Amino acid sequence: MPTDLIAALDAADATPAATRLRARTYHLLRTAPGAHVADIGCGTGRAVAELAARGVRTTGIDLDHQMIEAARTRHPDADLRVADARALPFRDAELTGYRADKVLHNLPAPAHAHALAEARRVLAPGGRIVLCGQDWDTLVIDSAFPDLTRTLVHARADEIPSPRAARQYRGLLLDAGFQDVAVEVHTAVFTDAAVLPLLTRLAEPRLADDWLADQQERTRTNRLFVALPLFLASATNP
Repeated sequence: MPTDLIAALDAADATPAATRLRARTYHLLRTAPGAHVADIGCGTGRAVAELAARGVRTTGIDLDHQMIEAARTRHPDADLRVADARALPFRDAELTGYRADKVLHNLPAPAHAHALAEARRVLAPGGRIVLCGQDWDTLVIDSAFPDLTRTLVHARADEIPSPRAARQYRGLLLDAGFQDVAVEVHTAVFTDAAVLPLLTRLAEPRLADDWLADQQERTRTNRLFVALPLFLASATNP
């Protein structure tokens, strides 16, 4: 995993909006003494460490070996494992909580039901599941080139296995047999240079040079505006 990508993820995770959203996911897990939570797609382990600081036994799971190595370097005492969301290293009903942040959009659509069936297998009755992620078609960017912006946003979405998975969270959880399904939308707003790495990746085609220059000028003159709705779904294992 390139260090510049990890740095970009760190910057995004450190924003006040991201910090508040993580705290909301922890609240929805409804953890109690003795809880054991899995953080699926744990990345460099920020949520694992934050949950542990709250007294919650947490196991971090990620499919990317380099992410897990980075997490182990940062959090040497944490329980961190390389595994697939569709084949988790837990016994039946071992967990009381399951958290997956920005995971399902990285899986092909046919794998969603498999991953959520696996979540149900490892969750004890009454266990809580929390899903969080963005719908990549809903990225909002103020630009002098609105048509090109739309093209770039949709082109980026088309590179992702399941760019619209987040809008499907409610249906997916219901189809998997979960109960008490609830969905919230939290919109992250970016107005400074922290979002430029994302905009740079959007603008990789050379035809977008002028578009990126416009965004950089907006950053310089305090006119940048990017908004990203983040969908948060929670449910209970019957």
